[in-house]
Amino acid sequence: MRAPPQHVHFIAIGGTGMGSLAGLLKARGLTVTGSDRGLYPPMSTALQRWKIPVHEGFSAENLGEDVDLFVIGNAVHPDNPEAVAAIQSGIPYRSFSDALYQLAMADKHSVVVSGTHGKTTTTNLTAFLLAQAHRDPSLLVGGISLDFDGSFREGEGAHFVVEGDEYDTAFFDKTPKFLHYHPQTLILTSVEFDHADIYRDLEHVKSAFRQLVGSMPEDGTLIAAFDHENVRDVVRGAPCRVISYGFSEDASWRAKGLEASDAGTSFELSVEGELLGMVQAPFHGGFNVENAVGALAAVTALGVPLPRSLEALPAARGVKRRQEIRGEQAGVVVVDDFAHHPTAVKGSIGALRARFPGRRLVTIFEPRTNSSRRAVFQDDYARAFDQADRAFVYEVPDEPIYSATGEVTDRLSCTELCKALVARGVAAVAFDEVDAIVECAVREAQEGDVLLVMSNGGFDGIWEKLLEGLRVSSRR
Repeated sequence: MRAPPQHVHFIAIGGTGMGSLAGLLKARGLTVTGSDRGLYPPMSTALQRWKIPVHEGFSAENLGEDVDLFVIGNAVHPDNPEAVAAIQSGIPYRSFSDALYQLAMADKHSVVVSGTHGKTTTTNLTAFLLAQAHRDPSLLVGGISLDFDGSFREGEGAHFVVEGDEYDTAFFDKTPKFLHYHPQTLILTSVEFDHADIYRDLEHVKSAFRQLVGSMPEDGTLIAAFDHENVRDVVRGAPCRVISYGFSEDASWRAKGLEASDAGTSFELSVEGELLGMVQAPFHGGFNVENAVGALAAVTALGVPLPRSLEALPAARGVKRRQEIRGEQAGVVVVDDFAHHPTAVKGSIGALRARFPGRRLVTIFEPRTNSSRRAVFQDDYARAFDQADRAFVYEVPDEPIYSATGEVTDRLSCTELCKALVARGVAAVAFDEVDAIVECAVREAQEGDVLLVMSNGGFDGIWEKLLEGLRVSSRR
């Protein structure tokens, strides 16, 4: 790249990664602008707070005259008029992944957190533990960190911690995003089939992770969740040191004896067979304990004394939209969670069951992603809700589903999903209007209920609608 850019324009700025990088560059004093459509919190409010102007919709007129670098998000299609004009302008353009590495990571030790599940939580926690040890890390995470009051952090320390996913980099670069971050330390949390819009099957997904593992330098470190067969498979033959973690006896870093409480989850931690005693994590659910052990192993490999990390761990606050309590009205708690893959849905429900034992758990689910709207997970979703007492499923409008792997012929049937849930003992009903879900959920609500909303989108502001509906209902 030529001289450092002074005005960077982001096309599709509303993605968590894109918006976070925009905020980081704005904090450096650069002029930052962007465009997108359908922005929703938390990124929409973050961009407003950072005073980054955002054009609504895509148009060549949004580009401006003094831009010296365009960053094009992976949600942008080849026929996007703004992206076409940017490329034809002759001004340099980059994918988000390349821009992030070149502008922010190239001079740092790259700590990449990858995997189908748990990336955001583990990324944030790894950076938090480094910060508490006065390592002053940089961070870019796919969510709003409650520990750092934002989605990015620019530190003076040697490490840059980033969430790396396997999705396509851009329409002009079909390699997985995480390959562009050149990890020196890599955490691999899980490997499952996902992103059905770009991957044909599980083996196709595993091939991407094998590429990532194979790209590790010989002096690098790979922290791998060994309880997962697919993880063990893709790290076989890794060119670098591998440190395993999980719950099984085979794991070098092992958690066992989990006990849930209001404060989180306590567990016994052993390292290389040596029992170190009880550890308190401020999270609920076995998958979050697993994430915490992975982060502890990683920062220890980076030179942080383990006692210091264990002392800091209970103070971690996590990330917005990960089991985040949005509010409570009339004795009913409304929880916001990002879960959308069947494994994540099952894990989130289990975590809330542990967090609120004995309370009725009502789930409200929006299958919104390109994968979740396909029939590929029809049976898996039916099994994911077993620990719920009640389920409302939003029938997403029948819009085209993007696919790079071929035409989508089979779609998820929310009606059939609800029938399957009922057959498994979970009362369930599908709605095609958000307000109808709110009306029914509020009408049926009982004091002590926990309403768990699972969606990776804005869901038409359903959390506020539920809380307001409960407030009004309680006054009648």
